[in-house]
Amino acid sequence: MRVAPPIALDEATRKELQQQARRRSVPVRVALRSRIVLLAADGLQNLQIGAELKISVRMAALWRKRFLALGIQGLFKDAPRPGRTPSITASTIERIIRKTTQTVPNNATHWSTRTMAREVGVSEASVRRIWRAHGLKPHRIESFKISNDPNFAAKLEDIVGLYLNPPEHALVLSVDEKSQIQALDRTQPGLPMKKGRGQTMTHDYKRNGTTTLFAALNTATGEVYGLCQERHRHQEWLKFLRMIDRTVAAGKQVHIICDNYATHKHPKVERWLARHKRFHVHFTSTSASWLNMIERFFRDLTDKRIRRSAFQDLEQLIMAIGEYIDRHNENPKPFIWTAKANDILEKVTRAQASLNNRLSV
Repeated sequence: MRVAPPIALDEATRKELQQQARRRSVPVRVALRSRIVLLAADGLQNLQIGAELKISVRMAALWRKRFLALGIQGLFKDAPRPGRTPSITASTIERIIRKTTQTVPNNATHWSTRTMAREVGVSEASVRRIWRAHGLKPHRIESFKISNDPNFAAKLEDIVGLYLNPPEHALVLSVDEKSQIQALDRTQPGLPMKKGRGQTMTHDYKRNGTTTLFAALNTATGEVYGLCQERHRHQEWLKFLRMIDRTVAAGKQVHIICDNYATHKHPKVERWLARHKRFHVHFTSTSASWLNMIERFFRDLTDKRIRRSAFQDLEQLIMAIGEYIDRHNENPKPFIWTAKANDILEKVTRAQASLNNRLSV
């Protein structure tokens, strides 16, 4: 008859096992395993331990062996199990990933769970699970634009330098125009928000005219200067510059950050700037409007005041914009620029290299 390996306990170990077998704060499974070891140390065989504790012989043998190998600590945690054999092989998973990232289905621009499931011969749930595990989202697409400006690095350092280390006794203004702001009126009144349902508004609308907002953001304080005008030609741009000239204290240098829109470089604008020596214009790189901090304010204006409103006429829209700027200036908070020029340049360089490699393939 097969004899189980004996267990010898010193006094301290036996005492600890006895405490574990009786203590109420110890998990039941750990208490049971402790009793198995104590009975084994008393000389009982696995068959006898099974009958005594009403457990299987195999369980008694397992925890006897585990204690001999790992000691008391081995009684607290189960050994890792191999688990169920995967129904989808690693090669099938690799095939799904390769097809998702490198191919497109017939008559479509991207894969769906249904088309991929039919192509590979697995369930939609399996495709969805594999995509989620590998961070794949074929239904989404993100836009990008890399600046091809040959002077990108110099302009980047110039503007970021103004944000992070502005000149003393000078005003740094991020300036741009938000054109074609529409005064839209809904054809029917919407319903207010209530429990279980968001606010509603009709998808169709009536156009009541457009306006252009010329705005300048003081990067140090967050204060905004704004002026709504009918058009956005060089005449309106000059009118806005003159307003800034009258608003800013005399003798204070003014650094203006703006984009490369032709209006900003009109000959009459350049002659006006030549006569007003305290104005210094810094142009952003082409296709790099994200460098202009005023765009962040325009986003807030659209999200918080314009998009979900209804305006019966153009005057209401202009008054709403003016009121929003006034409320903003009551407690202005500057947008904090944290990215360093070198970090941005390194990221753009990597993007250009990736794009060039893709085009050369």
